[in-house]
Amino acid sequence: MKTIKTDVLVCGGGCAGSAAALASARSGVKTLLIERAGFAGGIITAVGLPYFDGLIDKPTGRFVVRGIALEFLRELGLAKPDAKRIDDLPAHLITKYWGSVNIPNTDEFKLLMDGLIRRHSEHLSVLYHSLVCDVETKGGLITAVIVANKDGLVRIEARQVIDSTGDADVANWAGAPSEKNPEMMPLTMHFRIGNVTPNKEMYPAAKQALVDAHKAGKMPEFYGPGLIFAFAKDEAYIHATRIAGDATDAADLTRCEMQGRQDAWTIFREWKEKVPAFKDSYLISTGPYIGIRDTRRILGVERLTVEDLQTCRRHDDAVATGCWFLDLHPRKTSDKPFTGSAYQPLPYDISYRTLIPQKVGNLLVAGRCHSATHLASSSSRVTVTAMALGEAAGVAAALACETKAEVATLDGRKIREILSRRDAGPFTDAR
Repeated sequence: MKTIKTDVLVCGGGCAGSAAALASARSGVKTLLIERAGFAGGIITAVGLPYFDGLIDKPTGRFVVRGIALEFLRELGLAKPDAKRIDDLPAHLITKYWGSVNIPNTDEFKLLMDGLIRRHSEHLSVLYHSLVCDVETKGGLITAVIVANKDGLVRIEARQVIDSTGDADVANWAGAPSEKNPEMMPLTMHFRIGNVTPNKEMYPAAKQALVDAHKAGKMPEFYGPGLIFAFAKDEAYIHATRIAGDATDAADLTRCEMQGRQDAWTIFREWKEKVPAFKDSYLISTGPYIGIRDTRRILGVERLTVEDLQTCRRHDDAVATGCWFLDLHPRKTSDKPFTGSAYQPLPYDISYRTLIPQKVGNLLVAGRCHSATHLASSSSRVTVTAMALGEAAGVAAALACETKAEVATLDGRKIREILSRRDAGPFTDAR
């Protein structure tokens, strides 16, 4: 079996993993990023969600996340170097209803990820089309991660590992405690429809068509619909499918993918037949992968709770700031685009200790599978927050390599200081 050695191994090249890999490489340590798709970017590129969620404190309009997340927007030409508020961005990129920033082209985001990886090639390499499939451990440490790709099974030996798989796969296989809610949030297949002629009557007609299809047994579950013209004036981007399932189970994930594509096609056909705005439309594509909101979360050294959000609890070792509302999706039909409590917190601290799993000394976890309660994670799971957590994990993993320390023994305040020097870290450190 082929063996690769590196200092830091980042498992998963989504929002959290891409930021983690860049942050680690910029610290000067040898870093390897592995990703199951043929590109990085996660939910933005692999699912098709064109939003930077969790960047903006909605009541004030101020950016609460800086660092690599804001760098991505600058590199895409969407934010000027001195941008600090939502009003500093072009108006057509802003969705003020829920305080988000739209990326006009998700394929351009793929190219950006490729370009940044190449730019840091002295310390950073990537293996696309590579899937983590097993972990070797000894004495409470990960000794190797097994990856399957075109080379066959490959052993990757790393001094420090970052699990940014979204599902805490590495942590789970390494024996770190984790949890799944008994009723996890549903999955959503995103899709796009072209040659649409939008008008005011379109929205209620589209909703009614789905209500009728659901009553007739053609649509198992749906929500919204989220019918948005994010990419072009005649191109509808839709998130409306709602499929209950467990994305950590291979057979169930396969079923969800198939159901998601079927539901997308059903929605398209119902609208084309019954909604005049879609009379001459065509289905452009469904996402390469179904969108997953909720699976495993580690039981870390610290746990983010709803009470933390409600009280704006501060942490000396805060490494990121969250600000998204409690975006909880139930596993049932709803004619509203957002459900759950929709509680809007003030910007809140996320402790470094929520990235540290129990029982594994050289592993960090970043992204939606960090240590948080089910309800709190409905806020912290979004794209920009994941980027901030990934950047913190990358800095911490590199520091652990440099100091030859276990990640759990690192002083989170030191990581916060490094992030602050990089114009990153929590909102309260903003200059």
